[in-house]
Amino acid sequence: MLSITILSYKNPALLRLCLKSLEQSLPNNFDFEVIVVDNASTEKTRSVVEHEFKNKFPKIKLVALKKNAGYTRGVNEGIRAAKGDYIFYINQDIVMIPGTMEDLLNYFKKHPEIGMMGPGLLNFNNSHQNSCFRFYSPLTIVFRRAPYLPFAKKRLEHFLMKDADLSKPTKVDWVSGAAFLISRVAINQVGLMDENLFHYFSDVDWSRRFWENGYEVVYYPLAKLYHYHGQSSRGKLGLLEALTNKQTRWHISDGIKYFTKYRFKNITYGV
Repeated sequence: MLSITILSYKNPALLRLCLKSLEQSLPNNFDFEVIVVDNASTEKTRSVVEHEFKNKFPKIKLVALKKNAGYTRGVNEGIRAAKGDYIFYINQDIVMIPGTMEDLLNYFKKHPEIGMMGPGLLNFNNSHQNSCFRFYSPLTIVFRRAPYLPFAKKRLEHFLMKDADLSKPTKVDWVSGAAFLISRVAINQVGLMDENLFHYFSDVDWSRRFWENGYEVVYYPLAKLYHYHGQSSRGKLGLLEALTNKQTRWHISDGIKYFTKYRFKNITYGV
């Protein structure tokens, strides 16, 4: 069975759109369950899950968290509640496309060496969205917030894998935490996400641990999803955002924890 887990936070309309796209994209004979983890749970969000979609998804479950526990714990709570041999995680701002789930799962099952796989992501105007990367260096964070600095363009293009052919399944360092497919077997070996990382870098860290445990991390662009990618953590103030933007401070704090964990040692496993 496949477990589809979704992390929700104070946007019942977006969650409704995500669940509606699931309903319309999955075949009738598909064996799956849906688990919605609701950070800082509200009555409106609970109503979407427990009333609007209860009859449409008989195996739907709500995990209601009283406060905003962050991305990392939210993902972990969904996995803890899941019963499937395979787990497909998506943010609530993902819109499914028919055929994508079957395509991802079929390829994944044929390649047991893969522990984590990320689909291609699209903006809603059908333009490409970057969703696979090489590992960060500390300078990558600086250059992403201040791309006008010397050498920033070259370093960012390397980080975004602009030199790689990403039109086919490709081994990469890490895939976006907005949507990914993993196996129960791999999770049992690798473990859950590191909850010392509140919101950011847990997808980077987890991918690194998959590689360290002998599993490949693969970008699979042949299956695509729509993703409403907010820009709240990267505004127009560059490095000064840390003074005004809470999410920027989370990003920097989690980045420091990540680099400290690996003693600032960078490594590449993908292409």
